[in-house]
Amino acid sequence: MYKILIADDEHDVVCLLKDYFEINGYCVITAYSGREAVEKSAQNPDIILLDVNMPDGDGLTVCRRIRGRVSCPILFLTARIEDSDKISGFSAGGDDYIIKPFSIDELGARVSAHIRRDHRITSKTNTRCFGALTIDYSAKSVSFEDTRLELAKKEYQIIELLSINCGQVFDKERIYESIWGYDAAGGSSVVAEHIRRIRAKLTPYGEEYHIETVWGMGYKWVK
Repeated sequence: MYKILIADDEHDVVCLLKDYFEINGYCVITAYSGREAVEKSAQNPDIILLDVNMPDGDGLTVCRRIRGRVSCPILFLTARIEDSDKISGFSAGGDDYIIKPFSIDELGARVSAHIRRDHRITSKTNTRCFGALTIDYSAKSVSFEDTRLELAKKEYQIIELLSINCGQVFDKERIYESIWGYDAAGGSSVVAEHIRRIRAKLTPYGEEYHIETVWGMGYKWVK
């Protein structure tokens, strides 16, 4: 049974979603504030639905705090969405946007798709070394010697995609579709921001060169 955390200050919305997901076999955890959402994220849900406008703090701040505890998909619930909002949300560690009002069946399908994608891991340890970096594809981690890098979920997934296909060029659109999905609410511009953040985290170790920009085409991973 998958566990879902629903965090929204609108009690009617929470009640509707709780009933729907329980009927569909989920274990549902509810929260009505940002503080409560952060606290209940400690119960290790498989996915989180998070309202952007929480009464005690915006959803982006709450998302950053939650992301420091869990690696599961986080889907924003919002009545507004602009490109700047999308970039800020994805940079904060979110995985998708659900626009209010929404089709509950479409929401259920997206939740199911994100959980399936998140649980596609290999059953045995699979690691590769690039320079002084070690990528553990089973543990979904990147380490420099004995230091594990602190990466957001999407940052790791970009590294995974590029490194598994070392030397192959991926344009931003293909990276976006591979990581966020074809039906995600967003755009390829968010990929450049994630690449920038990844490089910033690799730079202190002198390993930023692994992600190479192929001008006019996209990005590739080099050894």
